[in-house]
Amino acid sequence: MLEIEQKFARADFAPLERRLAEWGAVFGGAHEEADHYFNAPDRDFARTDEAFRLRRVGPANYLTYKGPKQRADVKVRTELEIPLQPGDQAAADMTRLLTHLGYRFVAVVKKQRRTASLERDGFSFTVCLDEVEGLGRFAEVEVLAPEDRRADAEKALAALAAELGLSEVERRSYLGLVLAAKSAGAGA
Repeated sequence: MLEIEQKFARADFAPLERRLAEWGAVFGGAHEEADHYFNAPDRDFARTDEAFRLRRVGPANYLTYKGPKQRADVKVRTELEIPLQPGDQAAADMTRLLTHLGYRFVAVVKKQRRTASLERDGFSFTVCLDEVEGLGRFAEVEVLAPEDRRADAEKALAALAAELGLSEVERRSYLGLVLAAKSAGAGA
C-alpha cells in the first residue's frame, strides 16, 4: 500500500470540523502523539528521504518506516507500521535496542491530533488536525491506496483538500520543520 498525503499549514480547525461533520465524517478523540525519530547506522535518512520512528500514542507504541517520497507535490511513499508492546518500559526497551544496533536519536515531534475519517470518491480518507508543539496548526489529508489506484487516489485527495478550502501546502515533514526551527534557534 502507498500512503498518499498532503499537509497544509495554518489550518483553521473550526470550519474544517464543521465541513467534515456536514459530510458525515467520523471523528476520533483528540490524543497526544510523540514521534521519536532515529537515523540509521548504514545511511543518512535525511539524504535518502526515508524516515524511521518510534511513535507513542498514550500507552501504545509503534515502529514506523516511511520510504522515499515518490513525488514532490503530493507525498507518495511506502509506509510500514508495526505495533509493539504497550507501555513506557516497552518504549524504553525498543529505544535501547535501536541504540545498540547503531541507530541514532534525531529529534522528537510532539503533537495534539484529532482525526476524522470519511469515504469519498471510492476511497477512505483520514483528515488529521494537528497542533504541533513549537510549529502551530496543520491539517493533513491522507489516503492509503494500492499502486494501481495511485492516480485516482491523488486526484480524489486534491479534490477533497480543495473542497475543504485547504491551500497552503507544506511539503516538509514535521521532523524537517522541527529541525529547521532548532537550527534557526541555534543560529540566533
